[in-house]
Amino acid sequence: MNYYNYFTEIEETFVRRRGRNLLLSPLDWALIEAWQERNVPLHIILRGIEKVFDGVDQQPSRKRSVKSLTYCREEIEAQYAEWLERQAGKPVSNASSEPSGEETYDLYSRESVSEHLDASINALKAFKESARIESIGQAIVRLEELKRNLPDDHEKTEEILTEIENFLNGELKRNTDAAHLNAVKKDAEIQLSAHKNKMEKEVYLKTLDLMILKRLREEAEIPRLSLYSL
Repeated sequence: MNYYNYFTEIEETFVRRRGRNLLLSPLDWALIEAWQERNVPLHIILRGIEKVFDGVDQQPSRKRSVKSLTYCREEIEAQYAEWLERQAGKPVSNASSEPSGEETYDLYSRESVSEHLDASINALKAFKESARIESIGQAIVRLEELKRNLPDDHEKTEEILTEIENFLNGELKRNTDAAHLNAVKKDAEIQLSAHKNKMEKEVYLKTLDLMILKRLREEAEIPRLSLYSL
């Protein structure tokens, strides 16, 4: 599954069910990228979105609108877990039930988030490329501060992690040799060339940027900080 189909089909399904034009947020893009990197099947994500909105449609008096793809995450993760069990030949219990609040909390418990932050800090500390030591050090300081003052709301934590990731992404680009950066960009453009005319400009540019950053992160062995990579 290429970036074009994966990102645009998720976006199109969400926007269609949302019932109005709504641009995905940076957190939504991070969530989609994490699903893509984990190889979560596209059909599971689309089915999860449809199920969530089907439930919303059955509650006409419901005042709160679905403004973010993150609202669908619990259902998608539950369906993905069931799919993995079926692939392994394990029996699936309560396959049609909704994920419980306790299960959802455990996924982003303070302990699991703290462990994730420790792993991220240790991975960045192992990064020794001299040209980027200062920027890596700044990211480590911010991660350590986040761990000391960990919010109860995991979405707030994700916002802070996204800010740190964006900082590191900018530093990666800034410190990458111009010729190599151009070569990486051309490779990504070639991969997207067959789909460019079908994509809205904003979606194309965002997808292109994600592909470039993914390649640079892999080359530099810089981990994803997002909680969605848990």
